[in-house]
Amino acid sequence: MKNGGLTGPIGGCGLHIAMLSGEYPPRWGGMGSTVFHLAGALVKQGHRVTVITRRDKSVERNPKKIPQQKGVSVLSVKWAPLPMAFTVSYGKWALRELLRIHRKDPFDAVHVHAPMISWKEKQYRDVREKVGPVITSLHGSWLGERDGMTRAAKHGESAVWKNPNDLAILLTAKHYAKYERAAVRASTLCVANSEATKADFQSRYDPPENWRCEVVRWGVDTNMFVPLDCDHEDTMLAHEEMRKRYGEPDEIALNGSANTETPLILAVGRLVARKGYRTLLKAMPGVLEVYPGAQLVIVGRGHMKRTLERQAKRLGVAEAVTIEPSLPFEQLAQLFRSADLVAYPSYYEGQGLIPLEAMASGTPVVTVNDGPLPEMVDETVGGLFDINHPETLAAAINKLLENPEQREVMAANGRRRVLDEYTYALNAERYAEYYALKD
Repeated sequence: MKNGGLTGPIGGCGLHIAMLSGEYPPRWGGMGSTVFHLAGALVKQGHRVTVITRRDKSVERNPKKIPQQKGVSVLSVKWAPLPMAFTVSYGKWALRELLRIHRKDPFDAVHVHAPMISWKEKQYRDVREKVGPVITSLHGSWLGERDGMTRAAKHGESAVWKNPNDLAILLTAKHYAKYERAAVRASTLCVANSEATKADFQSRYDPPENWRCEVVRWGVDTNMFVPLDCDHEDTMLAHEEMRKRYGEPDEIALNGSANTETPLILAVGRLVARKGYRTLLKAMPGVLEVYPGAQLVIVGRGHMKRTLERQAKRLGVAEAVTIEPSLPFEQLAQLFRSADLVAYPSYYEGQGLIPLEAMASGTPVVTVNDGPLPEMVDETVGGLFDINHPETLAAAINKLLENPEQREVMAANGRRRVLDEYTYALNAERYAEYYALKD
């Protein structure tokens, strides 16, 4: 499956990059979104990108599901639809396609997105010898995800068995970690998406003394995720419509003001154990005690929907909680900017893009004082709570809700931080330097 391909580097001087990613739209996961936007940003800088991803049956029926980007070619390969094992089969077929294309239209560098592709050291070395430098993005580790699930279970997030993929990670992460070790030992350069991820790989995989690893935190779409414009009539109509979908918002909320007594709290992400949704639900009685008109909206797909709905009922907060399996992008972006606060109680992340999407939308964030999240979020743009003491989440949420003027300052600070530090244009600049490395 191919779209938007060019016959040569734009302007005759750009690089031709092979991008190997287990996700690409219409698989709009964190990795898929990142690769899509990075590819587009690289093209704007004069480069050409060929993405090799997993075959999608829905795309075969309707190729238009792949979003078009001039200068980006998208090819799909076979893979075994088995939890975790797909990384090996996809890796094998992606390698074959990579070498086939290179013989006809040579690549200047190969960008591998781990851990959703599994290569042995020999495969990395073959690519470096036959194609060029291999830059491996470390999005997080399987062992880290496993440990996040284990820690989440200790705090009552024990629904791992309901998700086949999570169960596979729990049982086989140690086996598949050997492929991550191969990436560390055999890539030309590794690029971690946070200092926490870099430290995680260093501690687990004993990299060689000459290991080269940089840190580049992924950006977000700052054109889609924008703050609420209270002076724009159509924007405010969309805001009012969104707020009226959930609970009974007061006039202050409908006007977009921060000092509402009916705050809207948003949480976004897959409905899996490590995302901490049961911890968030446990915090809601404490929030509703102070703000009886508060509403929590959770947006995400997964096997935990009924589990969470039953828990909300047991806690007596069901009337204040809505779980949306999915929303169109435009509506989700509107929800980000219409919310008063975004909560992100994840027990493990390589980086975590949701806090940045909130900050880009001018919405303060309450998240975990652990892992990579404090690298992006501090008291100037939101609040942090102790994941080892989940009961502190309600207090962290209430602290921000009780200070509307402070939240308005945080909103401006968050947007500014994203524009200064977390854009795909900045990502593309950094990666273009790495692609030009001599192997």
